[in-house]
Amino acid sequence: MLKEKVIVDSQWLLENLENPLLVIIDCRFQLADPSWGQKEYDYGHIQGAHYLNLDQDLSSKVQSHGGRHPLPNIQNFAAKLESIGIVKNQSLVVVYDDSRFAFAARLWWLLRYLGHNTVSLLDGGWNGWKNMGYPISTNRPQTSQGNFCPQVQNDWTVDIEKVKGCQESAASVVLVDSRDRDRYEGKREPIDPIAGSIPGALNSPWKQVSTTEGYLKPLDYQEQLWSDYQSASEIIVYCGSGVTACVNLLSLELAGFTNTKLYPGGWSDYISY
Repeated sequence: MLKEKVIVDSQWLLENLENPLLVIIDCRFQLADPSWGQKEYDYGHIQGAHYLNLDQDLSSKVQSHGGRHPLPNIQNFAAKLESIGIVKNQSLVVVYDDSRFAFAARLWWLLRYLGHNTVSLLDGGWNGWKNMGYPISTNRPQTSQGNFCPQVQNDWTVDIEKVKGCQESAASVVLVDSRDRDRYEGKREPIDPIAGSIPGALNSPWKQVSTTEGYLKPLDYQEQLWSDYQSASEIIVYCGSGVTACVNLLSLELAGFTNTKLYPGGWSDYISY
């Protein structure tokens, strides 16, 4: 039985496809074309997988503040999870995308944030599964109603006031910008209206966590990636809007850090004030 196993491979998933506790979720998405993931899912997905959309399911409506992808309304999200058969802390949830965990890690983090710990990411994602020649379907799976009573981990997130406060507090609180280096340095900004980064933030681009093929780099690499952060009392991670930051939170989890928090609004929230 899967028990809080952060990563599973395609072979494991193939061997467990008929497990009645298994719930597979496809999170493929493109920021520039929000309907693309659903279309790709309809063209073909891992046998038995459901689809959740970053904008519609893993986020709530954009407001004047809160960033481009605010965390979803808890009750609405719980209802969505129930509709695809998830039973809290019983279902073995496996999530995947084709973007080096960019969107799947958001769902991985969200489920744990709401108290569901039996969730894993598929190493290699959709492309790894497809390249192995494993079962693909175009059918939407039938499922029974789940049961999901969320238990929000309120201390897993911080708001802009906390972020601003840590700029003035002890250096033991570390702020990590997960975006690409050129966005962090303000040399390029393809999405948000203002370029730059939060003062005092260090840069650790999220793509460092995986290979270009979408496989997680070895555990010793993840540990080395954060070796300079051992003395931090708290590590606050952000990106543009609380999505790819979750890939760094995944890496930190694997490296053994427990003092991590997400700034969900990220840069897009910070510049809205």
